[in-house]
Parts: sequence; structure tokens; C-alpha cells
Amino acid sequence: MRARLLPAGLLLALGAAGCGNEATHVNDDRPAPAINVTASIVDGQLNVSPTEFGAGPVRFLVTNQTPEAIELTFETADGEAGTTRSGTVAPDTVATIQVDTEEGDYELSADDGQIEPVAITVGAPRPSGQDRLLEP
Repeated sequence: MRARLLPAGLLLALGAAGCGNEATHVNDDRPAPAINVTASIVDGQLNVSPTEFGAGPVRFLVTNQTPEAIELTFETADGEAGTTRSGTVAPDTVATIQVDTEEGDYELSADDGQIEPVAITVGAPRPSGQDRLLEP
């Protein structure tokens, strides 16, 4: 009896293995993990740290310590493509600007003409987040 069931079981297993999707699965690397860059507006001055980092997703955490609402703009230094506006950052609050940067020179500036813009240098792309555990 076992001699008859063994070939039938093998045939069934091989038939089931042949079923399914034949398309290949592309397993692209994840992007680099986002980094946090802090920015503060204090006493009429914009401070950013760090001002140099690698290309990839960036989250600017901005605090406005002035009595007036301020709008920030993150743009390429040459004024071409790549402009991101923050919206209004109310007094004594924190806002977030999220951008996906590419290699190049940028500038973070406020809509208040008395606040000097800050130059930001974005270097080569940061490494992939592939195989990093417990990171989004």
C-alpha cells in the first residue's frame, strides 16, 4: 500500500510546486532612513544644525521663538527646481518640513527679510536602510 502512495504523493507535491506566479519579484533597496535636522528662529537669527549631510529624506524640526509668525522656504541655492515651503510657523511653536534631498547646495530662508538665510550642503546619497532592524 505504501509503495503505491509514495509515487502518488511525490507527483502531487511536484504538481503543486509548479503552480503559482512566474513573474520575478524585484527587491529594490529601501531608501536611506530619514534624518532630523533642527532649525530655530531666535532673536532674529535662523540657526540650523547640521548644515551638511548626505542626500536622502530629511525632516527639518523648526522652532519659532519670536513673537511673529514666519514662513520658511527650503530651495536650491541657484533658484532652479526644488522649492519646499513650510507653511506658517506660529510664534512659540514647532513645525516640521519634510523633503527628499538630492546632492547639491540649498538654502533655508525665512520670509522676514531681516533674517539671514542659511546655506546647506547636501553630499552624496546616504546608504540604504535595507537590513536595518526596527526602523520605519
